[in-house]
Amino acid sequence: MGSVSRSRCRELALQLLYQADCVGHREGEAVRFWRHFQETGSPAPPYLEDLVGGVAAHQEELDALIRQVSQHWRLERMSLVDRNLLRLAIYEMKYHPEVPVKVVINEAVELAKRYGSEDSFAFINGILDRVRQELGREV
Repeated sequence: MGSVSRSRCRELALQLLYQADCVGHREGEAVRFWRHFQETGSPAPPYLEDLVGGVAAHQEELDALIRQVSQHWRLERMSLVDRNLLRLAIYEMKYHPEVPVKVVINEAVELAKRYGSEDSFAFINGILDRVRQELGREV
């Protein structure tokens, strides 16, 4: 597959996390699903594996943080796209400090515009800004 950008890995990770959430998440299943559609022997990009595996490994912690900062929204009532996009972006904000938080938020907002509802981008931006403040990250 050649070199895959971090932006593309985020997009693929969102798609895989969405799929896993639809069928009941089992760690590792999402990346195996992705590999099924690739050329034989083509490994998943390492950043994609890190994002999907990291969200799976830290899902309870990520969900707790989402619940803490979201006002008047239950995690279970959020759309699958929004919920998984928040998990993905928060994982990256917490566990990849080398990635500027502005990049994480901007890319999450763009993915929300592409895959979410009409209001998803504003919702995602607001929640992630609260998480950024909670984590003490500068923009």
